[in-house]
Amino acid sequence: PVSTQLYKACLCTAILTISGCGSDTEKKSFVDLYQQAEMLDSIPRDYDSVEPIRPVPALEDLEYSAPLVQLGNQLFHDPQLSGDGSRSCSSCHDTSNGGDDGRRFSVGINNQIGSINSPTVLNATFNFQQFWDGRARDLESQALEPLTNPKEMGSHLSDLVLRLTSADEYDQTFREAFGDNDITVERIIKALASFESMLITPSPFDRYLQGEADAISTNAKHGYKLFKEFGCASCHQGINVGGNLFHKFGALHSIYDIETKTDKGRENITNNPEDRAVFKVPSLRNVALTAPYFHRGEVEELELAIRVMGLVQLNKDISDTDIEFIAEFLRSLTGEFNLANQIVAAEAETE
Repeated sequence: PVSTQLYKACLCTAILTISGCGSDTEKKSFVDLYQQAEMLDSIPRDYDSVEPIRPVPALEDLEYSAPLVQLGNQLFHDPQLSGDGSRSCSSCHDTSNGGDDGRRFSVGINNQIGSINSPTVLNATFNFQQFWDGRARDLESQALEPLTNPKEMGSHLSDLVLRLTSADEYDQTFREAFGDNDITVERIIKALASFESMLITPSPFDRYLQGEADAISTNAKHGYKLFKEFGCASCHQGINVGGNLFHKFGALHSIYDIETKTDKGRENITNNPEDRAVFKVPSLRNVALTAPYFHRGEVEELELAIRVMGLVQLNKDISDTDIEFIAEFLRSLTGEFNLANQIVAAEAETE
């Protein structure tokens, strides 16, 4: 196989070549491919499996600042980050239960209802872009939007800085994370992103990939075999079992009215009609905990979600028996803990 470095170099050449004469669609396609290649570069080099899914890295293989993660944890769970003090990041992203809120659409300040299902924050660091439409390039870019969105947390950034500056509980944690107690928007975002980047959930399936044959059940192993044979792994692969490419929802069969604003997907970003109903492929890690499913949150059961995906994406009518096998495999992707908890707990013990 061609190395990702060579592949990225070829893509850069293509982007430069068409920059003066290519269409916007062509440019976007090559840029998207480059970003996907960036994700491939994050795969540990000592992992030589030919499997389409990669295990999450171990804590000792990651670079992080424990005081910064601790501060991010404190901020993530603090309703002072919202304009009216009623909502925290964890209100919509419960890190102890799937990383979302279990609602079809989340509730923001003043009981406002959102228009798209909140994706899980767990393992979001492995997404090549953030949000369903990929409008944020990384966790820091993503973290800013919910804070200021008037339907979500509704904060004015200058007011937010003043609130936290006057809160005694942040004096020490900002000093430990940054060396002084100067509170800025940039530092708030950096801390939140640092915490979120450690919300990594090693699962039994990761242990199976690393050679522990009995880490998952025989049914889960058969479900994984079917998952690959049916073609599910063509979109749901890599470290995050998804999250590293865009794809049209309803590629082979459309079951939704895609004229609505929420179904425009990438078209909202590119203004290209060809991107209508194109979304970032979601991660399947912890998927057994993240119902309801899809960007509209209209499907409550994991088994029904598998059936729908088989039909609309693969043009396959998957049998009830095979659906149960695949569901068993997907449940093996449920994380047993998240690495941020380890870091926060260890940091607390040193205080």
